[in-house]
Amino acid sequence: MSKNIRNIAIIAHVDHGKTTLVDNLFKQSGTVRENQRVEERAMDSGDLERERGITILAKCTSVMWGDTRINIVDTPGHADFGGEVERILSMVDGVVLLVDAAEGPMPQTKFVTMKALALGLKPIVVVNKVDKPDGDPDAATDAVFDLFVNLDANEDQLDFPILYASGRDGWCDDSLDGPRENLHPLFEKVLEHVPAPKVVTDGNADKPFSMLVSMLDRDNFLGRILTGRIETGRVKVGDPIHALSRDSKVIEVGRISKLLSFRGLERTPVEEAEAGDIVAIAGLQTATVADTIAVPEVKEALHSIPVDPPTLAMTFAVNDSPLAGREGKLVTSRVIRDRLMKEAEGNVAIKITETESKDAFEVAGRGELQLGVLIETMRREGFELAISRPRVLMKMDENCKKLEPYETVQVDVDEAYQGTVVEKMSLRKAELTGMVPSGGGKVRLTFDAPARGLIGYHGEFLTDTRGTGIMNRSYDRYDAYKGPIQGRQRGVLVANASGKAVTYALFNLQERGVIMIEGGDECYEGMIIGEHSRDNDLDVNVQKAKQLTNIRAAGKDEAVKLTTPRKLPLEEALAYINDDELVEVTPESIRLRKRFLLPHERKKAAKAAE
Repeated sequence: MSKNIRNIAIIAHVDHGKTTLVDNLFKQSGTVRENQRVEERAMDSGDLERERGITILAKCTSVMWGDTRINIVDTPGHADFGGEVERILSMVDGVVLLVDAAEGPMPQTKFVTMKALALGLKPIVVVNKVDKPDGDPDAATDAVFDLFVNLDANEDQLDFPILYASGRDGWCDDSLDGPRENLHPLFEKVLEHVPAPKVVTDGNADKPFSMLVSMLDRDNFLGRILTGRIETGRVKVGDPIHALSRDSKVIEVGRISKLLSFRGLERTPVEEAEAGDIVAIAGLQTATVADTIAVPEVKEALHSIPVDPPTLAMTFAVNDSPLAGREGKLVTSRVIRDRLMKEAEGNVAIKITETESKDAFEVAGRGELQLGVLIETMRREGFELAISRPRVLMKMDENCKKLEPYETVQVDVDEAYQGTVVEKMSLRKAELTGMVPSGGGKVRLTFDAPARGLIGYHGEFLTDTRGTGIMNRSYDRYDAYKGPIQGRQRGVLVANASGKAVTYALFNLQERGVIMIEGGDECYEGMIIGEHSRDNDLDVNVQKAKQLTNIRAAGKDEAVKLTTPRKLPLEEALAYINDDELVEVTPESIRLRKRFLLPHERKKAAKAAE
């Protein structure tokens, strides 16, 4: 039976059509009925995933094709969620690489593909969206081949099968002028090119049971659920098991209370499973990702992949502003700590450490997007937080020299804006490593940049390119520290009293800079209400009302007209603030504030920092 299993992962860049393609695989394999109502992009089950159109958590599913079960793992397309990717690839025996016919392979595709090729997985390349007017499938195929060569692919991996597809319309073909009827050629290629699980062909089915945990989930009824591929043996519900850490120490002992297998989008209870299948197990309390679950006679842990270290950290603190507790229900350090520890359980790319003050926690992760998604999720759950500016995590080499993380940045811009982008990137200590015209008056620039310099640049980049530029980043390596980088050029306008903002006061402050709040918004002393037009901070009075008299003026009063305030979304707000500022996040508001609310405390802190 297990010879009829294929385990594959789908790799694609953000918005290249991966989850839409999987939707059509469900329909055409008969996993869902013709008349069954399935939400669009069924694999993106989280609210944030649907809103942003990105896959954040890796998910397992399976489809039946003939008498073969194909287990499909949907991998995140963004490098910030790469902690998921490395573990998932250890469960599969082949990968489907999906690239956009117009854009070709992008940096995040490169990140995941590099991991897959290093594990020796053979790819099937699907060039998607070939029906787009600006698509160039041949150029995309050439770019994929070049990428594989650069990533040191072996001869077998370079001899990859190619399919041309439109995931949205539900067809793929071996050639561009094929019949374009359905996705059957993709199913056939998977059966032909992806081997049956190696653990089965090596005759491991008769050995004692062992599996490596690749994903972690929590269920209110079953408790901790551990997902992974069974490497050896068979397992039944009720079997005694123990968990081994990476260095083969026993973590805990227990019994399997529930065994779940993937059938379509659902996890279905089964009584027995064997080597090669991807299953979820309940019954253990402390075992986590990268641990080995096995029967008690197995004493050696399975080899697991070390996860790349976090490169960025923020401080999550209790919200202590004057407006604290008005909008959120979860505000104490105890509930924040419990929530962060629960997140760290299931997300190996995040590390939580408590600070000395006990009411703040340092959260380290892969990038701004990953930590931004965590904050947004907590905010929707009813938490109130005060978040510090992101900072990169430095390392020391053997000669005690400081090292910092570097990223590869790929930018697609109109030729008219390339000079501005190159100038701004050079100010942030980035080096231009490639410049290629990409047709249609656009140019593709590649930079090697310290991650520290890129914090907060994305908003400025969109302004400089009039919203037409596309920037993609991926972690590359740790290298020599490049020295200080200039931060934000302008100061901020800070409220000097508590109360509601008055429209008349904001109208008169408009010439001082860009306003970030509206009339009637609740303010407090030390809250940032706008950006100053100069490089210093300015305390302003937002409660100043018009002095009314009983003498009628000869001229008609001028109408008070406010320009639209600049409301910063969460990621931009985190990138905008300086080290002496915080972002106050509540379920209903995102406010910027000074770390020290009173002016004399700010002066004292500034003197101490000099």
